[in-house]
Amino acid sequence: MSLLTLDVGNSRSVIGVFEGSTLLEHWTVSSDVARTADEWYLLAHGFVRSAGLGDVEAVAMCCTVPSIQLELRAMLDRYFSALPVSVVGPGVKTGVAIQTDNPREVGADRIVNALAAAELYGGPAIVVDMNGTATIFDVLDEQNRYLGGAIAPAVELSLDALARHGAQLRAVELAQPRGVIGKNTVEAVQAGAVYGFAGLVDGIVDRVIETLGAEPDDVAVIATGSYADVILDHCSSITARDPWLTLTGLRLVHEKNHT
Repeated sequence: MSLLTLDVGNSRSVIGVFEGSTLLEHWTVSSDVARTADEWYLLAHGFVRSAGLGDVEAVAMCCTVPSIQLELRAMLDRYFSALPVSVVGPGVKTGVAIQTDNPREVGADRIVNALAAAELYGGPAIVVDMNGTATIFDVLDEQNRYLGGAIAPAVELSLDALARHGAQLRAVELAQPRGVIGKNTVEAVQAGAVYGFAGLVDGIVDRVIETLGAEPDDVAVIATGSYADVILDHCSSITARDPWLTLTGLRLVHEKNHT
């Protein structure tokens, strides 16, 4: 079965197509709040057709932007109403027990990531989702229950804010500097971003593992999202890199609800 998956975030969206458990193709686009239901369909349909993948037979979607979700639901109603459709939210089976104060406020993408981590890696596990808006940590215990997590700014967001508010600073490329001691302003900013965010990831992961009371070797730490390898290359805590973890989670949601 050809399954269309849509992972729609605050700044970027990822569209993928599965045949069974195989991800055949994927595309990344901007999350434009002005994009209409018809435009979303033409975008997704155009990608699928251009790749020669044939007809879509089912759809699974998660969205963290309410205004975009309205248009996406309209798209699903208009163009995919005859197909099996799964929109992650209340009433959709995920199999993930959510142990937070208010389960309804947990982002759909975080639940999907937790499901994929539980199925592919098993708990205890930590998902580190580095996207354009935030660096998100999601935690599963040894029973694959979702415990909660932590949210920090994204590296790109931090660099943008630094350039806007620093009178003598400017936007710089996120790249590996010559060392942690920058010899000029550009390198100093790059060093702060690369080593600072690597330290942030390792520091939070270490504290989470300590809180879980687990042995570090027993905890899967999975990096996903539109992360920068230049940062992860300096993280000692990451055990797996899975950029399409959310799409895999959407496939699993479809299987739990329509097979």
